[in-house]
Amino acid sequence: MIPLPLVNHRVGRAAVTCEYRCGDACFHDVPNTSDNPYFGDLVSRRTALKAGAVVAAAATVAMPATAAAAPAAPESKGRPPRGLDFKPVEVNTKDEVVVPEGYEQGIVIRWGDPLFPGVPEFDFDNQTAAKQEKQFGFNCDFAAILPLDPLELTGIMVTNHEYTSEPFMFRGYNAANPTEEQVKIAWAAHGLSVFMIKRSLFSGHYRPRFSKYNRRITLNTPFEVRGPAAGSDLLKTSVDPTGKKVFGTINNCAGGVTPWGTILSGEENFNQYFANAAGRNDPRLTRYGVTGTATTRKWERFDKRWDLAQEPNEVNRFGWIIELDPNDPDSTPIKHTALGRFKHETANIRVADDGRVVAYSGDDERFEYIYKFISNGKMKRGNSKAARRHNMTLLDDGTLYVARFKGDSPASEIDGTGKLPSDGKFDGTGEWIPLAAGKKSFVPGMTAEEVYVFTRIAADKVGATKMDRPEDIQCHPRTGTVYCALSNNVERGVTPGKEGATEPNPRVNNRHGQVLELTERRGDALALTFNWGLFLVCGFPDDPNTYFGGYDKSQVSPISSPDNVAFDRYGNLWISTDADGKLDGLNDGLYGVPLEGPERGHLKLFLTVPRGGETCGPIIGERVITVCVQHPGEVDGASADKPVSNWPDRGTSRPRPSVVAVWRKGRRQLGEIG
Repeated sequence: MIPLPLVNHRVGRAAVTCEYRCGDACFHDVPNTSDNPYFGDLVSRRTALKAGAVVAAAATVAMPATAAAAPAAPESKGRPPRGLDFKPVEVNTKDEVVVPEGYEQGIVIRWGDPLFPGVPEFDFDNQTAAKQEKQFGFNCDFAAILPLDPLELTGIMVTNHEYTSEPFMFRGYNAANPTEEQVKIAWAAHGLSVFMIKRSLFSGHYRPRFSKYNRRITLNTPFEVRGPAAGSDLLKTSVDPTGKKVFGTINNCAGGVTPWGTILSGEENFNQYFANAAGRNDPRLTRYGVTGTATTRKWERFDKRWDLAQEPNEVNRFGWIIELDPNDPDSTPIKHTALGRFKHETANIRVADDGRVVAYSGDDERFEYIYKFISNGKMKRGNSKAARRHNMTLLDDGTLYVARFKGDSPASEIDGTGKLPSDGKFDGTGEWIPLAAGKKSFVPGMTAEEVYVFTRIAADKVGATKMDRPEDIQCHPRTGTVYCALSNNVERGVTPGKEGATEPNPRVNNRHGQVLELTERRGDALALTFNWGLFLVCGFPDDPNTYFGGYDKSQVSPISSPDNVAFDRYGNLWISTDADGKLDGLNDGLYGVPLEGPERGHLKLFLTVPRGGETCGPIIGERVITVCVQHPGEVDGASADKPVSNWPDRGTSRPRPSVVAVWRKGRRQLGEIG
């Protein structure tokens, strides 16, 4: 392990990244001003007077069965677990993708690469909206591969394009006066890309192919609004008086692959795209961070839909989970209102024993919440178009819940440093609080339509637990345990009036984040109670207030700000980071860590991405790992006129967000022991 200092770990995210990705969310007032207290503190304060009632209440929830309750794992003296037999790479600041010894890499696709025949090759200085509509979009985030053959030599790749960084897309860009063509290029660079990929039997280097599956989803693509809020007056505009049709999707962050082979994608920081909220004096806008007058990108100058003074409901048509069928390029993508509206990082599905589906989703902002949706309908097995069409209705009818957590340690032992309580772990129990089901609201003073459109406000009212930026959420493919990346929250316990440390969020000024394990009671996906524990409390291993599943910290890699989580075929957890320079300015990376056995918590750094970039959308295959490299070269003082990176094309080129494939030399599987 490389020795690293304990203090003065500087924050290094570029100001331009903050501005264009999330509208400077971390520099604005926290939208959640609710005073709902942490349930664990309530219980702790009442213990002396109501001990019997507390014990009785706790007995209704099984005590932790999550792996977080396992004893500390000793240092392994045997072989690494299957899938993780690689030598960790060293942390670095290089302008390249760094992979372990014995591995190779190649670029799958880059911003501007053509997806259709006849589209010209990318020309940085001669880009047009017409070209961008048929090229790979900007700032790739979530990615998925749907195999088309048993050997996974061909597949359909789907990627999100979270946001555009205009100062890095155009030389001489004038942020105060963008041109109409620049704005239209940005509209076309948002959304999703769908395209066929292929590799040879002897290599892991996927390359794009023209095919019938290829498709671009942009801000000009029609979407169908479905579920209980479809047709609501809150969604109607002058362009769409029905409230059932929306053009485009925006700020798509993480996502998931459904068991029926479609893609879910979360609309996250949509608030920053809408102008003239200041004159509305609407607290519902403020709760979603929609504030101010002119926007950074000035889109409102070229289309009234981005101007709340002219189209006050357009903002309500974003912030949903979308569903896309990559198998049918003629299908209309869907916005599912039953899953609620907030800054969706993701949605991922688990199928219950009775065939109903359960979707988990996080609201990625400081002091926001974790949600769960249980369908009423049951999934149909099979790959037929009819089965897929049926299954794509499952997320339109069901019950939406929000999580409330309770720690099992005395409040006095959660001192805000991250020091473990006396029982040696951060853990406890929790419950799912219903918000709405169909046209029925469970929130006093709110209709069901209001619950779906203003879900944050509904969750405030029922006393949900404020979390440290809930990011990607995935279910373990074998055990069903839910893993959630909680990225960071530097406002916790620091800003006057804001909540201090709680057991699931045990550090004030939380710069490095944690990874949560959540086990439904009796392993039942339909259960409304759960056990939880923190698997990782991230940061520098030499910091005594970090925790790595109980593993010997002298053997692990440093990690900050977990963002995306994924699993390999062996059940190991893989974590990509958005550390924004919190590791002394070191580059972001992809990590692998076992969840079981004596190696539990032995976190190892598998790869790092270029300077200024973020590691996104990991796909962990049997022979190939792919990651999306978002905003490479995006550091303070840099721009298209003054680049600090020339990755991936080298020479005097400008940096281009890209998808990278990594594979083991020879014909061996990833992480194969030998």
